[in-house]
Amino acid sequence: MNKLEILKIVREKISEKIQNLEHLITETRESNNETKSSMGDKYETGREMLQQEINNLQIQLNEHQKSENFLKFLNVNPHQAVGNGSFVETEKGLFYIAVSLGEIVFEKRKIFVISPESPIAKAMHGKKIAENFIVNNLSQTILKIW
Repeated sequence: MNKLEILKIVREKISEKIQNLEHLITETRESNNETKSSMGDKYETGREMLQQEINNLQIQLNEHQKSENFLKFLNVNPHQAVGNGSFVETEKGLFYIAVSLGEIVFEKRKIFVISPESPIAKAMHGKKIAENFIVNNLSQTILKIW
């Protein structure tokens, strides 16, 4: 597995999410401005709902920007033990410990891109090849670490 290629895909997906959120925030702000100018005071509730939507989008944007920044400092060198930036294969699947992104497909294989704070990443942390860990009463063995 080429960790640099996988990291590139993860960065692209995070960047795409950031762009989409920025676009949504801009559109929602414009919608909010139109409401202010054309509707008058009796539609305060609608404006407040739009503002709450903007706030929620901004929170998501901030999280994705943190993820993007985290990826800049991720260790891409081969690992002896599981940690941030590790690519791990178990008999149950492939895991890339980077950011919370979910499933991606690389070379026709499913890879779960997970946060270091996720329960499975925490259970694997510090483990080496052939060591076991348990998450949700399911035992897994580490087969490879990149």
